[in-house]
Amino acid sequence: MARKVQRKLDKWKSKEWYNIEAPAFIGRNDIGTTPADDPRNLIGRIVITTVGDLTGDFSKHNIKLHFEINDVTGNVASTRFMGHEITTDYLRSIVKRQTSRIDTNISVTTKDGSKMRIKPISFTVKRARTSQIKAIRNVMDEIVVKRASELGYEHFVEEVVTGKLAANIYRNSKSIYPIRRVEIRKSEVITQPIAAPVKTPTEAPTEEPIEAPTEVPTEAPTEEPIEVPTEEPIEVPTEAPTEVPTEEPIEASTETSTEV
Repeated sequence: MARKVQRKLDKWKSKEWYNIEAPAFIGRNDIGTTPADDPRNLIGRIVITTVGDLTGDFSKHNIKLHFEINDVTGNVASTRFMGHEITTDYLRSIVKRQTSRIDTNISVTTKDGSKMRIKPISFTVKRARTSQIKAIRNVMDEIVVKRASELGYEHFVEEVVTGKLAANIYRNSKSIYPIRRVEIRKSEVITQPIAAPVKTPTEAPTEEPIEAPTEVPTEAPTEEPIEVPTEEPIEVPTEAPTEVPTEEPIEASTETSTEV
């Protein structure tokens, strides 16, 4: 007998495509699409894109953004920001001989309680002394910690990715020794702030008409007839008739005749 040949099922036919969406504070731009046979399998996937792909600015292709899918609604997968880093080829292109490379690793807490790890890097024009390198590193640490404590999570991430934080470090450290370039080499999100519940538009509370209290007719208190105490007739004590003592009759003594 000929053996029955079992056809292999094509797994791709059972899969659906989902659109990946960036977080709200980045603009909710479409990052790309991904297939899955079950939406629950999307939770936890890491998506990597560049700032140039999101903004259309090709000069920002050297900055990679890391996102993690945390929710699926319909065919849209929402993500959260996990960190960023600059590409290796760009980092190698800015390293020069006879210069000093200053790295630091800082753990910061933002104003709303989010914890992040920031890794800035600076390059000097020429080789700096050890004391100058320490002074520049201290300035880098102070500025990063200060800005994190002043800003919330979303605004701080915006400054890190767009280069505003690196520009702030450059302005404050160039007086110590000439600085050629400052970059935020890498950032990592350790804990994110707890998302506040979304407030749904609630209808204005309609004031219920206050009903005037209806006075319950109170019955006039009926005066109970006051019973006049009837004077009981005073019984005049009747004097018991006093018996007049009857004098017993005195019997005349009969003298006995005496014999002569």
